[in-house]
Amino acid sequence: MVNASQIREHMEIKGSDGQHVGTVDRVEGNCIKLTKSDKYAAGHHQYMDMASVREVKDGCLITAKTADECKRTLQ
Repeated sequence: MVNASQIREHMEIKGSDGQHVGTVDRVEGNCIKLTKSDKYAAGHHQYMDMASVREVKDGCLITAKTADECKRTLQ
């Protein structure tokens, strides 16, 4: 799991397939709050469990699941 201190505002979140999942707003506890202005957010904040993040690579958060799998589990 990635340390929360490695996560920065406006980082792109990508699935394991390299596809866009969302954009970081901030970390709240064990969740990453995604920006509501992201093109896939439809104007609503969504949340992703920190445990879903595999690594930080090239300034992006990379998840352990594909983008489609992640989008189905966003809260």
